Amino acid sequence: MKTIGILGGMSAASTQTYYRELCDLTRERLGGLHSPELLIRSLDFAQIETLQMKGDWDAAGAILNSEAKALQQGGADFIILATNTMHKLADQMMQGVDIPLLHIADATANAITEARLTSPGLMATAFTMEQSFYTDRLVAAGLTPVIPDDRDRADTHRIIYEELCKDVTTQESEDTYRRIAGRLVDAGADCLILGCTEVGMLLNANNVDVPVFDTTLIHCKAALEKALA
Repeated sequence: MKTIGILGGMSAASTQTYYRELCDLTRERLGGLHSPELLIRSLDFAQIETLQMKGDWDAAGAILNSEAKALQQGGADFIILATNTMHKLADQMMQGVDIPLLHIADATANAITEARLTSPGLMATAFTMEQSFYTDRLVAAGLTPVIPDDRDRADTHRIIYEELCKDVTTQESEDTYRRIAGRLVDAGADCLILGCTEVGMLLNANNVDVPVFDTTLIHCKAALEKALA
């Protein structure tokens, strides 16, 4: 089994999901007492969030680059970045790093393409929904992403940062997310990308009317396949 390097802490809630899911998938796949071989670098998200809000992406990228090098030096065979938003800095993060990055958007696009769907709704942070670093990779895979309107993007982003990143879930926020997902379907989405690693805390296949693609779970499955290849 190859060693998976996880760069996480953005937020801690999502990294906990990554660890739990990779352990569950490995046990299901291999049985017995098997568990994945992992290295985890978990950052202080308060520092990263401050840089995000200031728009100081260069400083944030330098931090990720240093941490990616640490994972390589620690013996990781490849890296997964346990956050959608910070894939904005994927190229800067991997400068001078010789092991590969398993990109979350590529893994998600592959899963949607395999399901023969074409128009995914995208619920994520404002950075991911409004900037092109993520949607460009979906378009390159032949998909046509459907993005929420201004108000729905603001509500999606607010709930992520004010609640989900703090491990807070409420029925009110779940209802809000379900309404946003419904409006994306009305706008032509034939599936839904849970495009922030915390969105799956509120939405899943049981409360959305179209197929759901949880990027965290997809990323974990792709990582385990790569580790066992």
